[in-house]
Amino acid sequence: MPKPLHILNGPNLNLLGQREPEIYGKASLADVEALCRKACTEFGYELVFKQSNIEGELVDMIQEAGREACALLINPAAYTHTSVALHDALKTLDIASLEIHISQPAKREAFRHISYVAQAVDGTISGFGINSYLLGIKAAINILQKS
Repeated sequence: MPKPLHILNGPNLNLLGQREPEIYGKASLADVEALCRKACTEFGYELVFKQSNIEGELVDMIQEAGREACALLINPAAYTHTSVALHDALKTLDIASLEIHISQPAKREAFRHISYVAQAVDGTISGFGINSYLLGIKAAINILQKS
């Protein structure tokens, strides 16, 4: 079996389904994990799915993915727009990496229009609700199959 695919989730995503459901929907993070786990299994990949509200922990998780994963999907949440530390950690990766968002940041407040993460990953998928995760998995696997 290939190395696992890693999905990392940033701050406040532990409140998914409760926080601003009009933007993020009613699915919980556990629902998203189950959806992703099912998709990965169908493609023949194991899944490592994690969440942290702490920037340094996310940096550690990115570095771990660099050693142990075949690809990384990250929903950095608010750190998208503020974290040079995540940007720098992502730049060290030699694996496929994608930024994913449930909402469409470009349609939201002006401060959300800039992504430090986007400058360090292979691509971004946003605005498709929790389906952004599934599209990210498919995109990562497509990248892996081409390499």
